Amino acid sequence: MTKRHVGNSVIVTGAAGAIGYATCEILAREGAEVLMVDIAADRLEKCGHVLRAKGYHVITHVADCADEAAVEGYAKAAMEAFGKIDGFFNNAGIEGDLAPTHEYDIAMFDKVLHVNLRGMFLGLRFVLPHMVAAGKGAVVNTASIGSERGLAGACAYNATKHGAVGLTRTAASEVAQKGVRVNCVMPGVIETPLLVGMLEQMFDSVEAGMKKLGEVATLNRVGQPPEVGNVVSFLLSDEASYVNGAKWEIDGGALATIRNDI
Repeated sequence: MTKRHVGNSVIVTGAAGAIGYATCEILAREGAEVLMVDIAADRLEKCGHVLRAKGYHVITHVADCADEAAVEGYAKAAMEAFGKIDGFFNNAGIEGDLAPTHEYDIAMFDKVLHVNLRGMFLGLRFVLPHMVAAGKGAVVNTASIGSERGLAGACAYNATKHGAVGLTRTAASEVAQKGVRVNCVMPGVIETPLLVGMLEQMFDSVEAGMKKLGEVATLNRVGQPPEVGNVVSFLLSDEASYVNGAKWEIDGGALATIRNDI
């Protein structure tokens, strides 16, 4: 078993979601102390209980990742609990509703930008100073294959995920010489409750949607949350010491080619 995070402390937002939880488990298994952050208090506590029962050192912290005071609060909580922040998986986000751009609900558009883009910025704004002060650290933001392509009906989500790449590149250029790396992952079709919610809006059944969207990837299947978590763990580790400002596709090859066999 790889123990690449022994002695490290890491914050994970969206920790009660499928990708966030899988990543917390991987990081904890690899030796990290983890502050698990999510707005869903009950689900977060259940996730934390499961990991603590396995002997892992995790702490749960309820916070709205789009609220300035709450974000400052989870950064402060990590410092108080661990004395340092070595890694940060800036992962919290929502999908929003699906509708054509010319019909999209304006309030929903504002909400998705508020959570996904403002929340990501706030995480960087309040965590990076601690890393810069320490002269070391690594951040992974959650973008999407929607950062590279248009997805009909998801104008708000796509806008935020394009923005996630911009935030990543900008922050990476600013803090690299201060010992801090910033990268992002771009998950493709991953089997999560978020995906299921979208499939319920798009297809007659979730199963049909899974099969159809799985065909987007050259691997011909949807991905699993730990397949994202393993890449995040690598990017947060010293093994990725020369990776900065990068966007890593975790999409089964969806962006690599145009399928001609489906």
